[in-house]
Amino acid sequence: MAGLPVAFVSHGAPLSLEDSAWVENLGRWGKSLGEVRSILVVSAHWVTKSLKMGPLRPVPLIYDFWGFPDRFYRMTYGSPAAPDLGDRLSSLIGTGKLLSDPDRGLDHGMWVPLRGMFPEARIPVLGLSLPDLSPQGLYHLGQLLAPLRHEGVLVLSSGGMTHNLSELDPDRLSAPLPWASEFDQWMAKALVEKDIEALCQFESRAPYAHRSHPSTEHLAPLFVALGAAEGYIRASFPVTGFQWGSLSLRSVQFDG
Repeated sequence: MAGLPVAFVSHGAPLSLEDSAWVENLGRWGKSLGEVRSILVVSAHWVTKSLKMGPLRPVPLIYDFWGFPDRFYRMTYGSPAAPDLGDRLSSLIGTGKLLSDPDRGLDHGMWVPLRGMFPEARIPVLGLSLPDLSPQGLYHLGQLLAPLRHEGVLVLSSGGMTHNLSELDPDRLSAPLPWASEFDQWMAKALVEKDIEALCQFESRAPYAHRSHPSTEHLAPLFVALGAAEGYIRASFPVTGFQWGSLSLRSVQFDG
């Protein structure tokens, strides 16, 4: 029986929610995924020393961004909590290896793309932290999550295919800077060709890797997705494009 796809979404800034084309693309993607019973979301904005999950009960969102108009701090996303998924996650990962953070709300790397993909907020959501930034370690974590695909759980990793805020160019609304485009294209090719070894070694093998990711937390969730989709048949890109020159919006769906 085929399971759900695994997804990696380049989540953009909260301001992206006012980009109608981006939101429409996310909405179409969400509707195409089939029957999703619950969502496990891994965000670049939750890096911990120990593996954690949360929230396990209804709590406020986390507005972990600064300098935006007040309307963004009033946004809501009232998805149900997913304590049953938490129990299943504990059984997959192992006793004592996963800690609960029941009051940790969804950060903007979680709720921004969820508002686009599943705007009705009816599907239970559970967040999972990144316990480190090692591609190989995160790939192994993803492998532990793979059975969830056959249980109606969407494994959704949220980060950014490129993420260099210091080189944002407000004059480039959609045209990429050449170095960012080259890195983005290299990643797309490696994903289509299923070159897991090259992807895990992107820092030494991809062009402009450090410039595209001065720190690697925004690419780290991709490796969880790769592990959960191990042996995938196809990688496709339901959302592409750039914002402000240096931010790729490329998102990935892994089927099979």
